[in-house]
Amino acid sequence: MSDIYESAANSLGLFSSPCLTKVELMLTCKGISDRDALSKPDPCVILKMQSHGQWMEVDRTEVIRSCVNPTYSKVFTLDFYFEEVQRLRFELYDINNSSHNGLKEADFLGSVECTLGQVSHLDVSRHRCSDRFLSSKITAEELTGNDDYIELSFSARKLDDKDFFSKSDPFLEIYRLNDDATLQLVYRTETVMNNLNPVWKTFKVSLNSLCSGDHERKLQCTVWDWDSNGKHDYIGEFEATFKEMRGAIDGRQVQWPCMNPKYKVKKKNYKNSGIVILNQCKVIKMHSFLDYIMGGCQIQFTVAIDFTASNGDPRNSCSLHYIHPYQPNEYLKALVAVGEICQDYDSDKMFPAFGFGAQIPPDYKVSHDFAVNFNEDNPECAGIQGVVEAYQACLPKLQLYGPTNIAPIIQKVANSASQEVHTKEAMQYFILLILTDGVITDMADTREAIVQASHLPMSVIIVGIGNADFSDMQMLDGDDGILRSPKGEPVLRDIVQFVPFRNFKHASPAALAKSVLAEVPNQVVDYYNSKGINMWAMCSPFSAP
Repeated sequence: MSDIYESAANSLGLFSSPCLTKVELMLTCKGISDRDALSKPDPCVILKMQSHGQWMEVDRTEVIRSCVNPTYSKVFTLDFYFEEVQRLRFELYDINNSSHNGLKEADFLGSVECTLGQVSHLDVSRHRCSDRFLSSKITAEELTGNDDYIELSFSARKLDDKDFFSKSDPFLEIYRLNDDATLQLVYRTETVMNNLNPVWKTFKVSLNSLCSGDHERKLQCTVWDWDSNGKHDYIGEFEATFKEMRGAIDGRQVQWPCMNPKYKVKKKNYKNSGIVILNQCKVIKMHSFLDYIMGGCQIQFTVAIDFTASNGDPRNSCSLHYIHPYQPNEYLKALVAVGEICQDYDSDKMFPAFGFGAQIPPDYKVSHDFAVNFNEDNPECAGIQGVVEAYQACLPKLQLYGPTNIAPIIQKVANSASQEVHTKEAMQYFILLILTDGVITDMADTREAIVQASHLPMSVIIVGIGNADFSDMQMLDGDDGILRSPKGEPVLRDIVQFVPFRNFKHASPAALAKSVLAEVPNQVVDYYNSKGINMWAMCSPFSAP
């Protein structure tokens, strides 16, 4: 049995993580065509990246209402690999304001493709879009070594009233003055309706985005009165620096008069068009994945294997569970590819392994969360080889059955992760690898389980085995890019990654591991940062593997 394990492991060509360069992409569009003669488009851009021949959504901008020349405040942060061709696709949509179905009722306006390497050379270029030309500008910047984030809380008082029958609907824009004297939008707040004393929501931007790490770089801040037709009324502006903003770190307020230069010239007794107040400035140190690992964080790796009847009789060579004496089946290949990486971050290398969808001894009732070693009190196996051996040993003892329900196993691991939340150090992060041959039958319960698990130190990786139609599994990404429970509650963090194994049949097994595990470091960092858990609150770095 160990020969099969070694055969799979030796074929991996396990990779080491290179030093990463992160880049930030900012997007502007010009001259978007009007499809609706009665109104302007409400544009949104979706960024996709090509992975193994498929376009996968990375992120999307905000929707800007009634605008043909949008400048988006959304910043796309990507890892840049010099040695790889990273293909990007920017898709432009006109979002139906009254639609609640995401992109299903949106109008596709066009797209542009390029590589991440080309972006740094991509200025204003013309791309055919919906039978007209769309001029797009994509700006790329390399993140500096200082990857701190800044949390800012703004409000204002006594802003000018620009509306006749109601009060102004103010929003704030912050622009960075670049070295070439151009202005780059850093952030746009939400609109506070009918209020001359708005309190805008607290937001977070990277120090690099805000001022390129230069604390004395000028920032132009403009206050607008929002109008539904997109022709917003100018209220006023002021200049600031991050050095000035730091005055609000210790709880003091920093204030600027909001000035309208035209009023200053025309009105004799003009003082200002209101006061903008920075109520809080907080510097958030963004630790890396390795920071947490060296601080003592342990990866708790759990495997769940599909034993439903659709896999075929394990005694038949056509079965997905057939044990060939020399060639590992797809379940084993996926298990070893992912497990070999994860086990390096687990000091005891003891991995719980569960099965679902089978009738198990002694009473042969269907179970969706049974221990593969049949020891419910201790489902752990010694290393990945131990999981392989337990998997092979259990096959003759099971009756493959169904249905394909994975919510119970997600909930089981979530219960363990929930207990970890209540510990002082919160040192353990849980990764659940689910290997399944078919579309799951408890989708509603699974979505609910994932939404709840998104609040916990946990990630879920689902690998589709065999040639089934897995298109419905994309529902786990949500219609609008955000997975939601049946009640509409969104996930707190993106914790799910799904890939069909067949996409990697002709690639190195290491490619599968790279694909499914690529997001885990960011998911770990996002969790600990969202909880305000400092790596120094963990154990001594000498406890790291």
